[in-house]
Amino acid sequence: MRKLFIISTTIFWLAVAGFWLADYLWPVAQIEVVTPEAEPVLHEYHVAEVARHKLENDCWMVIEGKVYDITTYLPGHPSEPEVILAWCGKEASDAWQTKTRDRSHSSRANNLLQQYLIGRLQQTP
Repeated sequence: MRKLFIISTTIFWLAVAGFWLADYLWPVAQIEVVTPEAEPVLHEYHVAEVARHKLENDCWMVIEGKVYDITTYLPGHPSEPEVILAWCGKEASDAWQTKTRDRSHSSRANNLLQQYLIGRLQQTP
């Protein structure tokens, strides 16, 4: 009985060591680290270009220096379209940060906004 215990314990630890070694030598997935330098280069838009996109069927806005084309999102926004339409073609950072009663948008809304990013506002010298 003792011999069986020793053999089974040895096989168990050899299997554990084999799995560990296999994982060490051949990792299943490579993790890619994204650094700030890996950010995509964004097209620059002048404030006059953004101002031309101020209609319900063509709505761009600037939030924190980035330009977003939210035209396709307007019908899906939870509030009335007029709330957003007032900011089409304009710098809307204050409106974004203090949506209603000085409440900021949720992290879910922040993530959703990134889908509509088309560029950044050109910095004038």
